[in-house]
Amino acid sequence: MERSVTEADLTFEHVPETDQSFENALAKARDGDRLTVDDAVELLTTGTDVEGIDRLRKERVLEAADRRRADVVGEEVTFVANLNNNVTTACNVGCLFCNFKDAAHTFEKGSAVETAGFTKTPAESREIVADAVSRGIYEVTSVSGLHPAFALDDEHREILEAHPDPKAVNYSPPERYEVSPGTYAEQMRAMSVDGVHVHSMTPEEGYHARRGTDWSYEEVYRRLADAGLDTVPGTAAEILVDEVRDVICPGKIGTDDWLEAMEAAANVGLGLTATIMYGHVENEAHRALHLKRIRDLQARVDGAITEFVPLSFVHQNTPLFERDVVSGGASTDEDELMIAVSRLFLDNVDHVQSSWVKYGDEQGLKMLCCGADDFMGTILSEEITKRAGGEYGEFRSFDDYVELITSIGRVPVERSTDYETRRAIDSDDPPFGPRLGPKADGTPLLTRSERSKRAIHADD
Repeated sequence: MERSVTEADLTFEHVPETDQSFENALAKARDGDRLTVDDAVELLTTGTDVEGIDRLRKERVLEAADRRRADVVGEEVTFVANLNNNVTTACNVGCLFCNFKDAAHTFEKGSAVETAGFTKTPAESREIVADAVSRGIYEVTSVSGLHPAFALDDEHREILEAHPDPKAVNYSPPERYEVSPGTYAEQMRAMSVDGVHVHSMTPEEGYHARRGTDWSYEEVYRRLADAGLDTVPGTAAEILVDEVRDVICPGKIGTDDWLEAMEAAANVGLGLTATIMYGHVENEAHRALHLKRIRDLQARVDGAITEFVPLSFVHQNTPLFERDVVSGGASTDEDELMIAVSRLFLDNVDHVQSSWVKYGDEQGLKMLCCGADDFMGTILSEEITKRAGGEYGEFRSFDDYVELITSIGRVPVERSTDYETRRAIDSDDPPFGPRLGPKADGTPLLTRSERSKRAIHADD
């Protein structure tokens, strides 16, 4: 039997070794000079001349990043009233860092394996989003598994149905499944309720929506925009270095495809966000290279990336952990340095997000003092991190946001997805709720009874 790869087996071409010094890199960061990859490596490691993280040096990096944050965006901490509506967990890509997906064959009619996952029809998605919009949310985020029955639209389905080898293009007809997800275009139209902002279709989903054709990414994203898509989440990025992707997600698109898809989406007028998922098999050199590729992409898309979102790998329940490829995730020191160096390196991206889903409340607030200025959104539902073993729930109320943000002396600000519309919240005038959405009137998103029920559910 072939032995599985373990943490001790991994060797990479890119390693955190530089000819730069930590002090020089920090001086450049403090002066506002553009950083190089070597500078970023020095800051992420607190110096390659020392073993481990030097806590005093780390605090100097965090201080420089917090000053840069204040210079760039001031004292506001923003958040958005949003809903996560992930359409399906059915997927057969097999990424080793993921426990969100369920094997696609378990969703087939007559399957002997009972799936714990879900697939929503377009009608179900519309009902879920319509309810959330009626409560005041104005953004729906949707990131889904690569269901084999998904097609871009009716024309794409006809092409896939006529393909001589459907398995080669990861296609199965919807009739094979208990529930059909419909097409991507149908899901976009379904979620476009009363002017809600639809944030969906990662580069990986964009690839799935063109498989079996010679269509460009621009053609795919143009059709999706016509169906109601507004902005593209830059997830599926993980680490934009192929030697890492070959370990953690060998079935996924490569770095060049991810970048091509993002650039194409911007070219047809869609806004973008960008992410990094770190703390697994990669090292600081990979993280630095990833930042460089995001910064270069931002230059090519003329500032279309509104925010950068560092995502700390949640290792529990994932194949990487269960197969002993990793022994855990990133340390708190690494989390703080990732936020800080993102702020210092990405001099053409204004906003850096702290994730309360990944870090929890206390550490999430700490990240707002390490260079971050955005604190995610209300979410209403969060399935991906929770299924991977995350512990920090699935809903954040406006009351929570005001209490948390004011506790560190900052200004809570409700924002639109693109950050163009903002509303500073008067912390002396509770109760708090959204006002920017088409049906928002300041009413809290959930009643006290509904919040209590969600708290009980989260503890189950």
